[in-house]
Amino acid sequence: MATLAAALAPTLRETGLDVTLEHGARAYFNYYWLRDNCASSFDPETRERVYDIFAEDTAPRAAQADIIDSALVIVWAGSGHRSTYPLGWLATQARAKPRHDPAVLPRRYWYADHYPAMARFAYEAVSTDPIALKNWVHALLTDGVAILTGMPDSDQGLTDAANLIGFPRPTFFGAYFDVKLHIDPDNLAYTAKALELHTDVPAEDLAPGVQFLHCRRNSVDGGESLFVDGAAVAAELRRTHPEDFRLLCETTVPFYNEHDAYDMRARQRVIELDDQGDIAGVTISQHMADVFDHDQRFLDAYYPAFCRFGRLLQDPRFVMRFRLNAGECIVFDNHRIVHARSAFVAESGERHLLGTYTDRGELRSRWRKLSGEGRFAG
Repeated sequence: MATLAAALAPTLRETGLDVTLEHGARAYFNYYWLRDNCASSFDPETRERVYDIFAEDTAPRAAQADIIDSALVIVWAGSGHRSTYPLGWLATQARAKPRHDPAVLPRRYWYADHYPAMARFAYEAVSTDPIALKNWVHALLTDGVAILTGMPDSDQGLTDAANLIGFPRPTFFGAYFDVKLHIDPDNLAYTAKALELHTDVPAEDLAPGVQFLHCRRNSVDGGESLFVDGAAVAAELRRTHPEDFRLLCETTVPFYNEHDAYDMRARQRVIELDDQGDIAGVTISQHMADVFDHDQRFLDAYYPAFCRFGRLLQDPRFVMRFRLNAGECIVFDNHRIVHARSAFVAESGERHLLGTYTDRGELRSRWRKLSGEGRFAG
């Protein structure tokens, strides 16, 4: 027994230690990492790390380490501080993989026929029923788009809807915007002209993540809404033209938005990939694309790829067409869903959409809390 206990005992080394985990596997852990992640390093109320590893004059080193009640117990040299690490927790960390994120959900691609199946939720339900709220957030994470029905005919209604996910996120033109006819428009959205397929605000370094468009009035002739799952289109490009796909993923292109009071500029990738290499979304806006400033020989390859993707976005297989009605609020992922509007007859009635944004991070945060998973869950 003494021989077995000695074999299972941690082995102290210069910069870390070896420990036998519950299933017999041997794993190495760095002393800095162990000291930094002692349970006492985190404030129990705020859940923030309060231990300052920068304040250590010398590298942390274990004076003693033992396995006690299925946990690694370390007494640190110098301070004599005692740290305890459950072996089960150490086993998950030994994989050296990112912490499980419940908000990373498989994306469900959709196509032109999606409108009848689009997720719809009553505003009253998502405001009062946690299950309805959870289902709405899930639809936004997986489908990228959903409609709220029965919205109050008030500015406050949009604010309250946005607050269910996060907080209205201002852009350089304010926290809210009115999509209606403006006397002196600084954006095509404020005219009766057709709007081409685009994502919003690409000229900001970080374009807003989730867009809300609350339809207050819509009695005009025309003004049909066009929506495309940009991730589905990018997946098709990846399948049929992988080299084009690669160019659009790797190359940043310039966008701008300039008027009397502002001059916004940023560079974006047309197709975005997440850490797993999956398609996270797209950024496209021809009316805000700046002059491409790449080597002209490079553009020999890039422009055909860019145009092929743009034409694919317009392919009838992908374009969902519908009329947004008063009292509805369409909510969608601005980094995935590409949207447009057909022209309308200005004199035929009134068309007014009130818009705002929240961020993708807040949407994912809401899902994590609704799903009850997290470092401090339970």
